[in-house]
Amino acid sequence: MLDKLEMFIAVAKEGHFGRAAQSLGITQPTLSTGLKQLEDQLGVQLVFRGSRYGGLTPEGQTALVWARKIAGDARQLKEEMRFKRHGLSGRLRIAAIPTALTWAAELAAIFTDKHPNVRFTILSRTSVEILSMLDNLDVDAGISYLDNEPMGRVSTEPLYEERYLVVCSASSPFAAKKSLRWQDLDGQKLCLLTPDMQNRRIINRNFESLGVTAEATIESNSTVVLLATIARGDWLTVLPEDIARFLAEGKALKLIPLSGQTPEHTVGLVAPYREPHTPVLEELLREARRLSAAKR
Repeated sequence: MLDKLEMFIAVAKEGHFGRAAQSLGITQPTLSTGLKQLEDQLGVQLVFRGSRYGGLTPEGQTALVWARKIAGDARQLKEEMRFKRHGLSGRLRIAAIPTALTWAAELAAIFTDKHPNVRFTILSRTSVEILSMLDNLDVDAGISYLDNEPMGRVSTEPLYEERYLVVCSASSPFAAKKSLRWQDLDGQKLCLLTPDMQNRRIINRNFESLGVTAEATIESNSTVVLLATIARGDWLTVLPEDIARFLAEGKALKLIPLSGQTPEHTVGLVAPYREPHTPVLEELLREARRLSAAKR
């Protein structure tokens, strides 16, 4: 039944029979047959069908919760058995918000130094995408905000408190400033992350709470684009301190602290709640705790 549950999960995730079959590396007739067999075994219809995918039935919505749990438990069993045979090994998939990619890289490097049989895949995603990927078992863990959007039942390990800096070129009129207020950015030429990024939504709320009219003329989901724009000389951006310092190192850019009453937001490691976690994921949570403590 496990392979049929994986088919069902893929269909629910993709919302399309052809794409679901392609993601699993099987033909669409094989997928359709597997879904029909699963429905026969459970005695209910799971998917509305017509000429195309029509969504999950109410029974399908309930079954999806169980399917994800069963598939997750099966994967955990495989991880446990691999640990018994080979110690910590395998591949960890992590999705991180763009402003936390330096932390993801450092965590992975430290972890693989200690456990060389573990491999990492690190992806850049929005906070909403990270939660969806965790639900769909597409990643093993995420690095995202812990206190700004509903997260459901997850295990978390705080990493750092996000503080903001203004980044400008060395030739900017702002470059000599020791600090800036959010109000000082009113009417300035800004390039910022796109609104689908939670970091941008936080920045927007800070502006709004202070009555600041700040509009980004250039938006991107890439911090590299923001820094390349600033290097032209007359643009400003706002970034969390850690990623700003990493990207600006060795460049003709200035970092200026932002002062004012702005709440700090916690960023941390997020993993699906399980008791117990797989050995490799449990060790990743411990390593995140050690890394956070070392940087305080």
